[in-house]
Amino acid sequence: MKTKVFSGILILALVPGVVLAGTQPFEKVGTYAAQFLKIGTSARASGMGGAFTAVANDATAMYWNPAGMVEINRTQVTLNSVMWPADVDLYFAGAVFTTPYLPGTFGISARALTMDPMLERTIYMPEGTNRHFDAGDMSFGLSYAMYFTDKFSAGFTSHFIHMGLADKSVESLAFDFGLLYRIGIQGMKLGMMIQSLGGEVDYDDRASKLPTLFKVGLSMDAYRRGAHALLAAGEFSHPSDNKERMNVGMEYAFNQLLFVRSGYNIAYDSQGLAWGLGFRVDTSQTSDLGFDYAWEDLGYLGAAHRVTLNFSY
Repeated sequence: MKTKVFSGILILALVPGVVLAGTQPFEKVGTYAAQFLKIGTSARASGMGGAFTAVANDATAMYWNPAGMVEINRTQVTLNSVMWPADVDLYFAGAVFTTPYLPGTFGISARALTMDPMLERTIYMPEGTNRHFDAGDMSFGLSYAMYFTDKFSAGFTSHFIHMGLADKSVESLAFDFGLLYRIGIQGMKLGMMIQSLGGEVDYDDRASKLPTLFKVGLSMDAYRRGAHALLAAGEFSHPSDNKERMNVGMEYAFNQLLFVRSGYNIAYDSQGLAWGLGFRVDTSQTSDLGFDYAWEDLGYLGAAHRVTLNFSY
């Protein structure tokens, strides 16, 4: 029975990816809305080049693959800041927890993209009208994950999205669905993810779709002996508005206290090399504090910086 359940969910997960691949033969850059949904939130994941679908074992799994939330055995709070080029900032906060009254693992999250007010310009006043306008996006998410077998877990996140531009705003709903299968050899895990599956938004009588993304990844313990551990991960992704891409990355851990990471975004328009650092401190026998930083090369746009603070208790 468990094998049939797993096979059925696996097929359901693969079908949307096949459909996306068959219905999107050309790149459609700039034609989809809510692009902030594609900006990775975690410094740890971004330091590994974004190859996190098959890792996803901390609170940011709510974004990268909610099926990984089941591996968090304590309440964990995460605070994330992304310093994007052009004075654009993205903030992500969330908490993952369990309750004795219900099975599974739960998560709540909020995300906001902000930028400084911009000067209004018109064709007749290209230097500005002395008026300013705001633009920004936000989302609120609810996540849930559970084990179906000792090796297989599934999870989802539902998002309420609000986007504003000057005096106009739109709302929409989006859903993420993820699977994680623990192969049992050398710590290998297979992860699959459908991200930002939802409807359309309409600012000016022209509907735009959400940037749905299908990902499949694999991670493994490349080396583990004594205080030293090396985690390697890679994944393939198919966005609905661009060409196929790949992400590869590694994380070296010393005694699970100090971390060094590196990765690469392959076939991206601007993103390339990434690296990061992190450390974890046990504040008591039942709680710990973690800090992560990541730098990512964005080509002509400059660089993006990410900072993450995790607290478990």
